[in-house]
Amino acid sequence: MRSQRQYSGTAGRTENCQIGVLAAYAAGRGHALVDRELYLPKSWTEDRDRCRSARIPDERDFATKGEPARNVITRALASPPPIAWVTADSAYEQDSRFRRFLEEADPSYVVAVPKSQQVHGPRIDHLIKQAPPGAWQRLSAGRGAEGERCYDWAAAPLPAVREFDGDEPVRQRWMPARRSTTGPDEIAYYLACAPVDATVADLVRFAGCRWKIEECFQSAKFAVCRQLDPATVLRTAAMP
Repeated sequence: MRSQRQYSGTAGRTENCQIGVLAAYAAGRGHALVDRELYLPKSWTEDRDRCRSARIPDERDFATKGEPARNVITRALASPPPIAWVTADSAYEQDSRFRRFLEEADPSYVVAVPKSQQVHGPRIDHLIKQAPPGAWQRLSAGRGAEGERCYDWAAAPLPAVREFDGDEPVRQRWMPARRSTTGPDEIAYYLACAPVDATVADLVRFAGCRWKIEECFQSAKFAVCRQLDPATVLRTAAMP
């Protein structure tokens, strides 16, 4: 299938590329990619001949990036392995329907959101700026290639929404933020929905699981390189 000029979150700019939604399953014994779905831009779905030549079914219509993500998660929840938490990057989070879908599907979640995300009116970055110094605590989001991934974290509980939560909520919504220990202006923002007895450390641990999919990508690249001749592997390793 030919690619399309479109925005790539990985590249941080518009590139000639394909965009896909991939899911990784992470457990105590390891992690692996388990599902994927290709995002099709309108330039493809509006050209049925082009789609047929690429063997894309006629019933496949245009959908925003949130719909493939919901499809992948729905299939994962219907599979045998138990799923208690979902984490995702900010590509889907400007669409509040994605979070509502997760709440209705039942798993807890910690999802990244852009700094412009509104939380009951104000932007999330404006709210986090009001956190006192004592609200931040240094926690590890899990081990990485160079040791523990330690950041400063702050998290504030959000008020219940009675029309969704009822009179006795069994889950608590949160507004966590992750700050670099070396660059205090480097802050990542999240929204979360967790069991009422979940702690900030729990939110941090599951937010860190997001890196598991990056580790899956690295493992896949390494596996491909191992199938090439040594000279090709060396050239690939030297590429920026």
